[in-house]
Amino acid sequence: MIAALVFTVTSTIALATVPANLRGLVHTRVELAVHKVADQSHVSRLPAKLETPSHVHLLQVVSENGKVLAASPDPHGASPVMTLQADERERIHIAERRLPPVRGENGGEYLVMARPVHTPQGRATVYGVASLAEVNRALAWLHVLVFLGGPLMLVMVGATTRAVVGLALRPVERIRAELAEITGQDFGRRVRVPDTGDEIADLAATTNQTLDRLERSAESQRRFVADASHELRSPLSALHAQLEVANAYPDETDWRATGAQALAAADRLTGIIDELMMLARLDAGAVVQRRVVDMCRVAQEQVRRREGSRARIVIKPCTPAPVYGSPIQLDRMLTNLLDNATRHAATRIDLSVEVAGDKVIVTVADDGDGIPPQDRERIFERFTRLDDARTKDKEGSGLGLSLSREIATAHGGTLTVAGHRPGTQFVAVLPLYEGEP
Repeated sequence: MIAALVFTVTSTIALATVPANLRGLVHTRVELAVHKVADQSHVSRLPAKLETPSHVHLLQVVSENGKVLAASPDPHGASPVMTLQADERERIHIAERRLPPVRGENGGEYLVMARPVHTPQGRATVYGVASLAEVNRALAWLHVLVFLGGPLMLVMVGATTRAVVGLALRPVERIRAELAEITGQDFGRRVRVPDTGDEIADLAATTNQTLDRLERSAESQRRFVADASHELRSPLSALHAQLEVANAYPDETDWRATGAQALAAADRLTGIIDELMMLARLDAGAVVQRRVVDMCRVAQEQVRRREGSRARIVIKPCTPAPVYGSPIQLDRMLTNLLDNATRHAATRIDLSVEVAGDKVIVTVADDGDGIPPQDRERIFERFTRLDDARTKDKEGSGLGLSLSREIATAHGGTLTVAGHRPGTQFVAVLPLYEGEP
């Protein structure tokens, strides 16, 4: 398409300018020769044979009565006779006419120029004649090239381009075919990376990196579904067993205790489902309603709600620490951190909210057994509970810390485990709210 457009524009320009330029060149040559003879005739007697420049086929000086006063030499020795007469003697006359053979030419179209002059022999006319045969041949070749060679060239360019592009895109087609064969159950396959070091190799490498991420994501998803099924099955199985026994022996059942146990199992199910739903919303990037939240006030409210809990919570005095975010999610993050600390603390939990520069730092520390350094990142994986935690804590789902980190990340912050003795210290860093969102 582009080649055709360029060729059309170029051909149009050539057809519009080349003929005028070629005829202009012939015109200039004849005009110079005629002016030279005319100027010479004013000052001296002209020789019988005029010197004729190349590309000018005939020069003649003809008197008013038709007598040839001077002319170009005839290669055959005959006296040249110019029979053309200017239509007007008062000015230069230029015309293109078909003439009989001139000085050995085969005849045809000629450019004729006539200029009236005054000579010592009286009034006369200087004629210059040049053949347009070369111009016409050049224009004929130009038309052949434009109207015959042009389409042929476009066909060749199109065929060559298609072949070259097809050859260049063959590795891309191979990558596409290999990707089409990879299914959701076969993420282990990879496309072959050519050793060309070009953009195709980069494409193949990027494709493999994308497949790596998809494989990790799919594996994580499968593991997540399996773990979620396991975690949901446990309280459901316990609830089912309790109700089945109570139904089998209704007279021997303590319905108050059975109801309390069933309620506890339902509460655990509700907590797991709530955490799963919030994780799903975070994964999907769901838009939540946000406003300015004072993390100092959130921490103080958490302490008030937990009065009388197993481990005493000591909160460090704090000043307003505004964060722009979801009040529900930020409260849930701190709830999960304090729940985790409560399960593992020996006697005390330290809570602090501080403003440092453009950050709000929330710290939750307990005096429990602590977390080995090699497990400090693993605990943020979904449904991950360390062996000690599984032994001591039968109620945890392994989702709380993962959800807390997701919430911190969704608010532009971080959640990490810091070194602390004794026990464990979690540090959440969130952006400080400093103006309109």
